[in-house]
Amino acid sequence: MGLLPLLLPVLAAAALGAAGRGGPGPVTCGSVVKLLNVRHNVRLHSHDVRYGSGSGQQSVTGVSAADDENSYWRVRGRTAAVCHRGTPVRCGQAIRLTHLGTGRNLHSHRFASPLSGNQEVSAFGEAGEGDYLDDWTVVCSGTYWVRDDEVRFQHTSTDVFLSVTGEQYGRPIHGQKEVHGMATSSQNNYWKVMEGIFMQPGEAFKAEHYHAEL
Repeated sequence: MGLLPLLLPVLAAAALGAAGRGGPGPVTCGSVVKLLNVRHNVRLHSHDVRYGSGSGQQSVTGVSAADDENSYWRVRGRTAAVCHRGTPVRCGQAIRLTHLGTGRNLHSHRFASPLSGNQEVSAFGEAGEGDYLDDWTVVCSGTYWVRDDEVRFQHTSTDVFLSVTGEQYGRPIHGQKEVHGMATSSQNNYWKVMEGIFMQPGEAFKAEHYHAEL
């Protein structure tokens, strides 16, 4: 599936004033973002290249290029749940991250990753629909996942943290870093939202935020 057909609905919403850029607001469902591993300075990436071992599913890697279009992910509600566009994501909430270019979800399962032997992270499903192993809990402090925050993603079913530890692939994805699941929390687990199209929070959040400031 190409990038443009999936991106058009988001751009249309943005054109109607439902999106914004930058600032310390909350990350919301429907937003399309790039996620940076803070320690290794690579963005979460995928492409239609399958692992040659383990599950054989679509590979997920880290890339240093900021302008790579295969590093966009859509923020969605957990499997079989609806998270309406513009709803702020709460700390402790389970979500899915759907790769914009291929329509597959960030996924993990008990296969060994190719380079480090940690838990494999892949992209799975078709047209945004996979299974319960696509769910990740946003681990952060405070009430909401805020754009400026460094957060962790913990796999809801196996408890590993989405991580990069620096192992580098050769051909055909030369120079890309392995992304995997780690059983322990460390500086390798922290991610930050970078570029993206952010859906504006809904009126309920605005009212709650207004009353909290009074």
